[in-house]
Amino acid sequence: MSTKDFIEKDYYKVLGVPKDATEAEIKKAYRKLAREFHPDANKGNAKAEERFKEISEANDVLGDPKKRKEYDEARTLFGNGGFRPGPGAGGGSFNFDLGDLFGGGAQGGGGFGGGLGDVFGGLFNRGGTGAGTRTQPRRGQDIESEVTLSFTEAIEGATVPLRMSSQQPCKACSGTGDKNGTPRVCPTCVGTGQVARGSGGGFSLTDPCPDCKGRGLIAENPCEVCNGSGRAKSSRTMQVRIPAAVNDGQRIRLRGKGAPGERGGPAGDLYVVVHVGEHPVFGRKGDNLTVTVPVTYPEAALGGDVRVPTLGGPPVTLKLPPGTPNGRTMRARGKGAVRKDGTRGDLLVTVEVRVPKDLSGKARDALEAYREATAGEDPRAELFEAAKGA
Repeated sequence: MSTKDFIEKDYYKVLGVPKDATEAEIKKAYRKLAREFHPDANKGNAKAEERFKEISEANDVLGDPKKRKEYDEARTLFGNGGFRPGPGAGGGSFNFDLGDLFGGGAQGGGGFGGGLGDVFGGLFNRGGTGAGTRTQPRRGQDIESEVTLSFTEAIEGATVPLRMSSQQPCKACSGTGDKNGTPRVCPTCVGTGQVARGSGGGFSLTDPCPDCKGRGLIAENPCEVCNGSGRAKSSRTMQVRIPAAVNDGQRIRLRGKGAPGERGGPAGDLYVVVHVGEHPVFGRKGDNLTVTVPVTYPEAALGGDVRVPTLGGPPVTLKLPPGTPNGRTMRARGKGAVRKDGTRGDLLVTVEVRVPKDLSGKARDALEAYREATAGEDPRAELFEAAKGA
C-alpha cells in the first residue's frame, strides 16, 4: 500500500466504528464483518473477497495501538485538507518547518519530534526517504483460518490439525524470482524497492517501485513457477493448540505462525476463528455450564437426592429440598468450564418438574386421594387478588 493510499483510506469507516472507538469495539466490529465477508463463506464472490481484504487491512492498523496512533497522527497531518497550522500560527502560516519534519528533530514548535519518516516507517516496515535507504526485511503476511470444535473440545481445550495456504519463498528459485538464482538490482529504485513521488511544497513521499514491485530486484530470467515474483503458493498442515474455554466466534492469535517473511523479516501471525458445536445436554453461560434435570412431582414436593451428569466426569448428587418449585436453579461448584487461572466455574442445574402422560391405576388412585385431601386449597387465589388490586 502506498503512502497516499494509507493517508486517504478511512479505516474507521471501513469497520463502521467512530474515531474514539475502544479496542473492544474495534475487535467486535472486525469479527462481525470478517465472518460476513470471509472468502470461505462467499466462494467465487470477488467483491466479498476484496471487502474482506479491506476489513483485514483496517483491523491490522486499528487493532494495533502503536499503528493506530501513527495512523491518527498521519491523518491529522495530511488528511482532509493537508497540513494544519499549529496553535499560535498567524496569518495562515505554519509554526513548524517542513524540513524539520523530514529531517528528524523538530526545531520549530508543533512538529513531530521523530520525523515523518518515523510515523510511516513503523507502519510500512521501511525507513525514511533519504538516498541511503536500503531494501528492508519484509514481514510475512498474516493468515486467517477457521476451525470447528465440539462442545467438549472447546471447554477442555484441544490440539487440532490445520491446513493452511499462504505465499512463501518459491522453492524452485530459492525466493530470488530468477530461475538461475541471479536477479539483478533494479535500476529504477537502485535496490531500495521504493521511489520518491513529489507532492509539491518542497517535500516528497515514497511508493513501492513499479518496476520491481517493491522487491528491489529484477529477474533477468523469470522463474516459471512464480513468474519472477519470488513467492509461490504453498500448503502446509500444522498442529494448533486451542486453549480451554474458548467461545464460539473467538479469534485466536498465534504469533509467528503465519507466512514466512522476506529478506530475513519475521513471519506473520496466524489468526484462528473458532466455531463451537452444540451439546445435546449441556449449555454454557460464561465460565459456568448449564444443564436441565427432570424430577418427579414427589421429588419436588417431598425433597430427595438427585443424580446430575457432569461434562466428562462422574455424576454428582444434589440434595433437593422439600417444596422445590419448577425452574429453580441449583449449583454444583467446580463442575463448570476451566478459567484462565486454572480453576473451574460451576454447573448450574435447573429443575424441571415432569408431569407424567400415562398413569398406572395405583398412581391415579394416589393422585385422586391427594386431590381430595387438598380440595380446599386454591393455588390461583393470590393471582386473582393481585389482578383486582392492579
